[in-house]
Amino acid sequence: MPAHPDVMDKLVSLCKRRGFIFQSSEIYGGTGSVWDYGPLGVELKRNLKEHWWQSMVRRDDVEGLDAAILMHPRTWEASGHVGGFVDPLVDCKTCKGRFRADKLEDARCPQKPSKQPGQHDACQLTEPRQFNLMFKTFMGPQKVPFGIAQIGKAFRNEITPGNFIFRTREFEQMEMQFFVEPGTDMEWFEHWKAARMAWHQGLGLSPDRLHFHQHTAQELAHYARAAFDVQFDFGGTLGFQEIEGIHNRSDFDLTQHQQFSGKKLEYFDQPNNKRYVPYVVETSVGADRVTLAVLVNAYREETVEGEDEGRVVLGIAPFLAPIKAAVFPLTKKDGQPDMAKRIQNELRGAMTVDYDETGSIGKRYRRQDEVGTPFCITVDGESAASDSVTVRERDSLAQERVSTSQLKAYLAARLVG
Repeated sequence: MPAHPDVMDKLVSLCKRRGFIFQSSEIYGGTGSVWDYGPLGVELKRNLKEHWWQSMVRRDDVEGLDAAILMHPRTWEASGHVGGFVDPLVDCKTCKGRFRADKLEDARCPQKPSKQPGQHDACQLTEPRQFNLMFKTFMGPQKVPFGIAQIGKAFRNEITPGNFIFRTREFEQMEMQFFVEPGTDMEWFEHWKAARMAWHQGLGLSPDRLHFHQHTAQELAHYARAAFDVQFDFGGTLGFQEIEGIHNRSDFDLTQHQQFSGKKLEYFDQPNNKRYVPYVVETSVGADRVTLAVLVNAYREETVEGEDEGRVVLGIAPFLAPIKAAVFPLTKKDGQPDMAKRIQNELRGAMTVDYDETGSIGKRYRRQDEVGTPFCITVDGESAASDSVTVRERDSLAQERVSTSQLKAYLAARLVG
């Protein structure tokens, strides 16, 4: 399989320039590995999170939840985040780089990128020490099988943050815990494993850029029965990286909380007159990582027949695109701007719509292609008389005449995920 090109530098530039994502606190020099989402980035990630919510919670067996981040300290002890959420860390006394001791083969020295840490004379590594990944913070019935789902912020004290929004200290997780009867757990694990891969493909991510990575015996948590990561090929040196984890966590979570809290967390199966501590199948997907995967997968540069200049396109699935349609008056006369603005206002209640009357029609198309707008609507000299507009589709470049009375329905049918 040919390697996918490294488009990260071009993508980062586009994201900053067009208002998708830019560095937090930039006027003060920025904060390392902390990013802000601009108007287009907010829309893209919101669409992604809404699609996940519709997929996971709009079912008979999963309920939504919005739990607090700040919890009783014993909760974190029971869940293993205090005692086990650590990585081995080494520092280089020369270049001041910081690396995971168990991942040195994947790291590169910042002074000599062609070398791994410890592979050249100038590198002086310290002895490994344990690095806690948790940030400190301070503060004053369903029937099995069923699940609970939540989207929320998380914080990780990363050793080696970087690669744009792939690895950040503050990020959003979309998680689901599915409680099942012991003995049925592997069947449900396989069910959710297949469902989650299908979801990522449904985002438009190329199947050849997606695969499963099975956790080895060394990677598998001591309480887990099975674990797979969905990995996406980001191209270049980053390559295949995790964007979601699917885990069979056995009865570890509820048993731990039962022990630490002193409260029984058994499930009573009344029809079969038996009690058990449910097993948990967990799916955990990073909203920021999947947003980045969507952008990387969508970015392309191509030539257009009959035109001297090429175009940059974000081929984002229409239901995820931050702007669904853009409306242009062909000229600034004959009432075309008024009609175009009226169409924009009529569509705005149902979708995000942009308006642009600046520059040639070709340049306006290119600006919309670059941010992933799937449809461009042009009001021209025929529009007033025929009460119709030209709709141009981003990927095929095909144009179709559509009645303004049918325009909303025409677009809605093509924006379904």
